[in-house]
Amino acid sequence: MLQAIGVASLEELIDQTVPASIRLQGELNLPDALSEYEYLQELKQTAARNKSFRSYIGMGYHSTITPSVILRNIFHNPGWYTQYTPYQAEIAQGRLEALLNYQTMISDLTGLPIANASLLDEGTAAAEAMAMFYGVKNKKAKADVANEFFVSNEVLPQTIDVLMTRAKPLDIQIVVGDWQQYQFSETLLAYCFNIQEKQVRYKTYARL
Repeated sequence: MLQAIGVASLEELIDQTVPASIRLQGELNLPDALSEYEYLQELKQTAARNKSFRSYIGMGYHSTITPSVILRNIFHNPGWYTQYTPYQAEIAQGRLEALLNYQTMISDLTGLPIANASLLDEGTAAAEAMAMFYGVKNKKAKADVANEFFVSNEVLPQTIDVLMTRAKPLDIQIVVGDWQQYQFSETLLAYCFNIQEKQVRYKTYARL
């Protein structure tokens, strides 16, 4: 390879390709090598210094009780969250099955024919749903465009912020308020709200 490139050594290749201004001058300050056993022991000591705290960031935490059947069959089953095939070093298979089960449950709870999942976060999911509704609703109605998207004031504020950011370039008007007092109109594109029952919160995005 060096002959084909036209250099005498790997060091000469590095000198020609990596600017001297960004190269480290001198040797790395590395400790002596460890055996696998020694490394695992040191790693365990470091991990033992970790402390677990309950996070309340984002206004998204709600007290819940996880049934034992879920703990036993989901969280205690590594097939859901690790790679379990030697040829696919990722969690895709267990995750896809979990997403399918989740979407089926959401469809049953809401009575809607479509349920989405596997987006980055709640705000992204809401923004993607809004953009989809806008495209589908106004695909043929060029003269009578529906551009009003109602959002319940019960929705998390960070989700509303993402919706407003995404709505601006699409010229969608975000209306935030009490869904029980809102007067539905012909210009309404869709609505976004929370359903709360028995301390269980489901996020629902539904089209009229």
